[in-house]
Amino acid sequence: MHDRIIRIIDDHAEALERLRQDLVPLIEEGAARMIDCLRAGGTVFWCGNGGSAADAQHTAAELVGRFERDRVGYASVALTTDTSILTSIGNDYGFENIFSRQIEGLGKAGDILMALSTSGNSPNIIRAVESARQKGIVTIGLLGRDGGKLKTMCDLSIVVPVVNTARIQETHGLIGHILCDQVETTLQ
Repeated sequence: MHDRIIRIIDDHAEALERLRQDLVPLIEEGAARMIDCLRAGGTVFWCGNGGSAADAQHTAAELVGRFERDRVGYASVALTTDTSILTSIGNDYGFENIFSRQIEGLGKAGDILMALSTSGNSPNIIRAVESARQKGIVTIGLLGRDGGKLKTMCDLSIVVPVVNTARIQETHGLIGHILCDQVETTLQ
């Protein structure tokens, strides 16, 4: 048990080191794009499946509510939260369209779609990115492994280059918090 716990901690530390070495400029660019979007009156939309859905909800909440400072709320929506919308779209149009249909109805040019996928190959996230691009919405992928299909589809891809899903999601959570910090300290 002890050795396995140490290995998990070491794997987490390795993922964070990859973040430090390779991804800081991409995170800075993502934060700058979010800041520009929000300054212009746009909305930051978030989507993901499973743990990535939880990360999407968490980060959208940090922007609408507050991260570390009292300030005005920022326009941010997790497309993962409305069970009536998700189940009606899933039933009528298929699960692969649960996010793209919301982007079609809610998004506008100048908004941002934050697309979370540990594999980079989730069909419903791919469709959401396609829908967003058709509407002139900036797409930012928080991805894992090699980035999958989404790596080349997104306007900006932040790829955590490890294979373990839990380590990718942990790192995505940290990236989300960094993005919130940058938005909040710049726009306050």
